[in-house]
Order: sequence, then C-alpha cells, then structure tokens
Amino acid sequence: MMYTFMKETDLAAFERFVLANGGWYLQSPKWADVKKDWNHYFYAGFDGEKRVLTALVLERALPGVGKIWYSPAGAVCDHANGELLKEYAAFMLAEMKKAGATALFYDPCIPLRVNGKKQPAGVQAHNYLTAAGFRLNADASRCLYKAPVQLLLPLKDADGNEVNPDKLLKSFEKGVRYSVRVGESRGLIERVFTADDIAKDPHILQEYAAVMRDTSDRNDFTERGSDYVNHLLTVFGGEEMDIMLIYYDKKKDIAMEADRQKRKAALEAQLPTAPEKKIRGIKEEIESIEKQTGHFEERLRETENEGDMVAVAGGLTVHYNGISSCLFGGARDLLRNNLRASHYFNFRRICRSIALNNDVHDLGYVLLKPTAADEDGTLGECVPREDFEGINAFKKSFGANYTEFIGEYVLVADKVKFFAYDKLFDAGKKALHVMNKIVKKRRG
Repeated sequence: MMYTFMKETDLAAFERFVLANGGWYLQSPKWADVKKDWNHYFYAGFDGEKRVLTALVLERALPGVGKIWYSPAGAVCDHANGELLKEYAAFMLAEMKKAGATALFYDPCIPLRVNGKKQPAGVQAHNYLTAAGFRLNADASRCLYKAPVQLLLPLKDADGNEVNPDKLLKSFEKGVRYSVRVGESRGLIERVFTADDIAKDPHILQEYAAVMRDTSDRNDFTERGSDYVNHLLTVFGGEEMDIMLIYYDKKKDIAMEADRQKRKAALEAQLPTAPEKKIRGIKEEIESIEKQTGHFEERLRETENEGDMVAVAGGLTVHYNGISSCLFGGARDLLRNNLRASHYFNFRRICRSIALNNDVHDLGYVLLKPTAADEDGTLGECVPREDFEGINAFKKSFGANYTEFIGEYVLVADKVKFFAYDKLFDAGKKALHVMNKIVKKRRG
C-alpha cells in the first residue's frame, strides 16, 4: 500500500491541514464540538511523513440500524487521486467492522453542475469514489444530513480581486435592487453581534429567536433553540461566527418622514410660480412623497405596541476558511411586506462577507424532489421541491450560482443493517416531521 491511515490525536495539525487545503467548517474539529450528541473520530492519511488527508467522522446509533458513521463534507483530500480514495475506503471498511458500524455516509462539496453545466472534476471524483467501493445515493431527496445543492455567490473576480458591493448590487434583479436601496430610507439599520456581545446582552439572542420563530412557523420547519445557537457561537467564537440583525429604527423613520414633509412643503410652495415644463415633475415628486407617507403611517400603526428598535430580520453566519456560510436566517412577520427587510438583510450579509475578505458567500441549501442517476452514473439533475421553489428563486435573485455537488455516497460495512436503514428512512423522516409539529403546537 502507498498510504497509511490512523486515528488523529494532533488536532492542531488536523485543523491546519483543513485550512490549508480548502476545507469547510463542517470538516473542522470544531464541528465535532458542535455535534456533541454524536460520538466522533478524527482520521488522518499520510504519504510517508506527508499528511494527505483528514476526515472527521461522526457516529450515531439508530434503533434497528446500528451505528451510522457520517463524514461531513467528506474527507479533506485530493479527490482526483483514485489510489488514495481506494486505500482510504479499504481502511475505513476495516475500521467500521472493528467498531461494529453499519455504513459510512460521505457527501463531499465537489461541484457536479454549476447553473446546469457539468463539471469534469465532479464526474472524475464520482468515478474514483465508486471504483473505491462507495455507492451513490441516486435519490438526493433522501439524504442522511444535507441536500447536495448550495447557492454559492463568488466574492472575487477571475483575477482574485474583491467584488465591489455597489457593482454587485447592480447585477441583482430589479425588485431586489429597489428593496435594498430603499431599506435605509424606511428606517432599517444593521447590527452584527459576536458571542462576546451576546454574553453581555442575552436579549440579543431573544430578538434573534423571535425572527427565527416567525420564519419557522411560516415555512413549517423547527428552528434551532437558543441553547444550540449559543453553543455554536461559543465553539467558533471571535470573528468566525456572528449574528446579524436588521432593526426597524422608529426614531430614524420619524426623522426622515419629517424631512420628507419639509420637502413636500417646499415643492407645494413652488407650484404657483413654477414654469409649465416643471409642474408635472413637481407634482410627481409630491405624489411620491405622499405614497411614502402612507407606507410610513402603516409602519407606525403596525408597530404601535413595539419599542423604538424592532428586530425584523436576521441570521447566523459562519465565516471559515474564505467561505461565509449562512446557517440560519429569516424575517419577522411584523412589517414584512412593508419593509421587505429580507432583501436588505441578505445584501448587508453579503457586504459583511466581502468586508471579511472571503472568497464565497454561501446562501444555503434547498431541499429537492426525488432524483435518479444520470446516464453516466452521476447524480441526476437536482430540482427544488415545490415548497422550496420560492426560496431557491429568492437566493438566485442575488446572483448566486445554483451549485449541484456530486451527492451523498455510502460505504457499506453491514449489508443487512444497511438494508434496514434504507427501508426505515422514510418512516423515520415522517415520524420526525410529526414530532416537530407537535413540539411547535405545544410551544404555541
């Protein structure tokens, strides 16, 4: 054998390799600290004394199925090295049999299609993985952990230069551009909080939770509790993870309305003596101000029982190794149509990613309809599920690339127990969905 593999004990060296080789936050030892309900193992591969692979493996026991192993985002390694993958697969099969594990699930972040265009590197990685003994799960709607589609927005140009936020904004869809540009004129402001800020003021987490609760109820998913979010912030800490909240600043809105009324009065005073060719323009500006005033009065009515600062949108973002990943995000029902704060929030979130000099802004995943294998054996076209079509369109409106990764692969150590997993998967998902609804009703 060319390579040697072993359990890793030097987590600092493990992390350095992840960072030096384009690893995602899911491949960091920190993710093992986040997933504290799972057992975890760290593995490393070497070519002589040179480290060529790291892999985080999470373990969870499922009733009737046994121990399931999961390697988030796969191993950090060269997936164009077929021999490395073959020897690693053989090693992991032996490890699973020693531990009594059923199967290893493996979902590397290697693009197979970008905006529908097939990527040769993705096809090659698929061929090497299957040659090594991994099976492709051809139905991407039945993944163990995450769907293989992310909406990725590049933040650097072809020469590696930082994208200009104003230029980027001009590339967005017309409705998005408008909502972003008028956000501040409607009283919106942004605030970014780290773990240290939240430790000093726990109310920040309550405001974030209110945003996510409305989003959860609207989109029928169960949001993560404050304890989990606080744990995430603590594990990543510093500048690696933050909560951005968008507030409706009522005092700011009132002050801007006062300025608009002064402008309106000045325009009305001009009308009697204005030249004929300017009268139409003056009247149109007055009408625009009156329309803005109507929206302003609606905002005051809707927030009459709220304070001067109201959190209306926000989310949690991890900034790791050049990628800003949007873990959670949403908007309150309050003022949602009047402010369209989601557009402003997502643009400001992108601007923060640029300011941190990151290469990619990951707007997150979409859930998918059932898929089948393509003619060449790779994962077939991934189409958003009906209830995610709007979410997908929203994310694409910011110029993000619809990125289909190569999918979920499984290395099976116990065929009988894996058969049980395959048969119980759908029933388990349905049971979990029912339980989530019960929890939400009780929370009510």
